[in-house]
Amino acid sequence: MAPSELAVAHQQERQRLAAATSRAARSLWRQVDRQDLRGSWLGLLARVLLIVSGGQLAAARAAEPWLEELLGTDPGRPESDQLVAEALVGVSGEGLPLARVLTAPMWSALRYVTAGRPVTQAMAHGEALLDIVVRNAVADAGRAADSVGMVTRPAVTSYIRVVEGGACSRCMVLAGREYGVSSAFQRHPRCNCSMEPVTREHRPAPADPRALFDAMSEKQRKKAFGEAAVKAIEAGADIASVVNARRGMASATVFGRTVLATSEGTRRGEFRRLEFQRLKDEGAIPRSRSIRGFRPPGARLMPEEIFRQADDREHAVRLLRRNGYLT
Repeated sequence: MAPSELAVAHQQERQRLAAATSRAARSLWRQVDRQDLRGSWLGLLARVLLIVSGGQLAAARAAEPWLEELLGTDPGRPESDQLVAEALVGVSGEGLPLARVLTAPMWSALRYVTAGRPVTQAMAHGEALLDIVVRNAVADAGRAADSVGMVTRPAVTSYIRVVEGGACSRCMVLAGREYGVSSAFQRHPRCNCSMEPVTREHRPAPADPRALFDAMSEKQRKKAFGEAAVKAIEAGADIASVVNARRGMASATVFGRTVLATSEGTRRGEFRRLEFQRLKDEGAIPRSRSIRGFRPPGARLMPEEIFRQADDREHAVRLLRRNGYLT
């Protein structure tokens, strides 16, 4: 299925918001005192948290107006089922406290320094990780808000995946695919994909990933698929046969448990590893303990995980309300 203009505009606006939030956060990263990386970043953390939380709130608040414009008023929707956008602020897509996640770039840079890497390289690595963390936080808050808004509208029966032009190959093969309304949204670090609801009256026109591929430039094709795969597809090979669609994808997680984790943009389990090392350094866990079975504490049940656990739509709504996402 092909997304509507409103769905594409909604996706692009969120992408711009995530990029702007990342730029603001990275501008503070560049103010870090390289002689006191830990102390100076922790001193800036309150400002960074305010910036990222603001981006998350803006992304979450955009969901209801967009759905209202796209679908109109749903007479079957209970008045009590109103999204609480603030419930999606201050946590990552994995349900971890945002303040803790935002220390990951600092710990990562420090690990580089202690390993003997140049400070310049360590700072660049930390900034790249910060970019991933911030963009993910804003995008995940927006997608979670979209999901909650859709599941509380009885008219919405499912959603399609909205994929941007130039997306990665794993997302490309999922373009236009239809999922149950309470299905968890699969995404990877820095994924810009979004969703569009499907109702009896609102059904986007059929499309396939090939249309996206044909619209890409040669440079975009090579970046997304690789030169060999591009040649195969251009020769007539089926895109889904060339690309392992599920490789690298991830559903939202809880208690640090990642489903179908990816190595795109960051090493697999980067935050989990950094958090484990931090707790070791602070003496919170024994130095002899293995990372095997470790899950970062303080996680929170997120909407995507609720959708994964719920038996049906009504159960999902009850869990959303119990966890504070609905009034």
